[in-house]
Amino acid sequence: MSNMSAPTGSVNCEEFAEFQLMEAHASREKVIKNCIAQTSAVVKALQERREKDSNDLTLLKQIRKEQTKLKWMQSELNVEEVVNDRSWKVFNERCRVHFKPPKKE
Repeated sequence: MSNMSAPTGSVNCEEFAEFQLMEAHASREKVIKNCIAQTSAVVKALQERREKDSNDLTLLKQIRKEQTKLKWMQSELNVEEVVNDRSWKVFNERCRVHFKPPKKE
């Protein structure tokens, strides 16, 4: 896992872009995607159990709860993308004279 502490001393535009924007966004995105994958696996397992016992109302409630959680996490990933885009926009407005960041993949 990357070191999430801020660089010491003065920070130039390149260091800021690499630490604050690229690393922090990648880290948050990775965590959110990991949560999505785990919750998707739980939903799939619950749905498989539901196929075997379609009369279990408690199981149906669990599935709905996990599906709601999954939708929330997917929404959070979309929010993270918007935050990242806006952060880069502000960065480019303030630091474009000093540093041109690499294109993201």
